[in-house]
Amino acid sequence: MSQQNNLSHGILLLNKPLHKSSFYLVHILRKLTGIQKIGHAGTLDPLATGVMVMLVGKTYTTKSDLFLNDDKEYEVVISLGSSTTTYDKEGEIVEQSPLIPSLDAIQNALKNFQGVCTQTPPMFSAKKQNGKRLYEMARKGIDVKRESQQVTLHTEFISYNYPDLKLYVRCSKGTYIRSIAQDLGKELGCFGHVNTLTRTRSGRFQIQDCLDISSLLEPNFSYTDHLQRL
Repeated sequence: MSQQNNLSHGILLLNKPLHKSSFYLVHILRKLTGIQKIGHAGTLDPLATGVMVMLVGKTYTTKSDLFLNDDKEYEVVISLGSSTTTYDKEGEIVEQSPLIPSLDAIQNALKNFQGVCTQTPPMFSAKKQNGKRLYEMARKGIDVKRESQQVTLHTEFISYNYPDLKLYVRCSKGTYIRSIAQDLGKELGCFGHVNTLTRTRSGRFQIQDCLDISSLLEPNFSYTDHLQRL
């Protein structure tokens, strides 16, 4: 590989905008860089915003295993009082409750979301089961028993103004924040779903170091000036 190509490959940190898929960022970078080999170190739902670690060029897409196991941090606002098909506000409401949990009840419930925990992936997720994506089955109205998995959590209370409960979550690879919202709502007896979600850290990469998509569209923008390299 030439020195010039080496300099065009690297890690680009982007702040994923709301209602855009992770693949949207791949698409934008392919057009911007002319490089087809582009990946990332962990997807985000369209509803989520925040840190996306983009791997530009084969030199870095082949290093994805160095980043995929990194822990991550999130700020999430959970809407209490209802659960949905997708475990977030994009889905249809399936259960509701008039119960308004006390702050003490919330603090006690959060004790069950610390350390090694077991959670079940949402049906509306990209996780594969028996060779099929769960969301593909969910869109056909098929609900299957999902394999539970162990994750490691550190959950902290930020604020509470019913129905909005804001939390900080540090978690291991493979954690579904939407499942935390679903499980916490059940624990409180009032149901719950994700309203907003922001990834603030992925491994050593922080949200304050990420570029907004608008930056990529500015005249004379040079993506190579923002690449990080190992």
